[in-house]
Amino acid sequence: MKRIVIFASGSGSNAENIINYFKVNNLAEVTHVFSNKLNAKVLQRAAKHKIKALHFDRESFYTTHEVLHIVKDADPDLIVLAGFLWKFPDNIIEAYPNKVINIHPALLPKYGGKGMYGKHVHKAVVDNKEKETGITIHYVNEHYDEGGIIFQASTSLSSLDTPDDVAAKVHELEYAHFPKVIENLLYPKED
Repeated sequence: MKRIVIFASGSGSNAENIINYFKVNNLAEVTHVFSNKLNAKVLQRAAKHKIKALHFDRESFYTTHEVLHIVKDADPDLIVLAGFLWKFPDNIIEAYPNKVINIHPALLPKYGGKGMYGKHVHKAVVDNKEKETGITIHYVNEHYDEGGIIFQASTSLSSLDTPDDVAAKVHELEYAHFPKVIENLLYPKED
């Protein structure tokens, strides 16, 4: 069975959606959930599913190779960033080329880069009167939101949509598509 490791910083609704998806289809399992925030709800969600939930600090992530060693011990086929806000370290990216993916709540290259996450993205989309937005699933490289694009899905917007309305539409896309894209990466279909 393929192994997935998830990194998340917040509530973990996407992480739990992925966990549930693979519990049903048995093609892969989420073995570990990592967070840079000790009180992140994602750690509680992981523990509820009896998945190893680990918190780390900035030093063990960037200065030492502690997190890299734990990831290597987990032996993942894919590393998934699901609402993870720190820049991913080069040592893990280099150890897992084209095996680290992220989901971004906009149609990259629009609304990407440092500081562009969650409500900041949705507010910018509304402020710029965009007619559509969406999600981008992409490989992670050494720059924020600049890795190769794997998949995009869009949704139309109304001039009356608030940032919360945009967030709800984007979450629907995330829940519908993220687990399926992960499955396709783990089990590529023959052309």
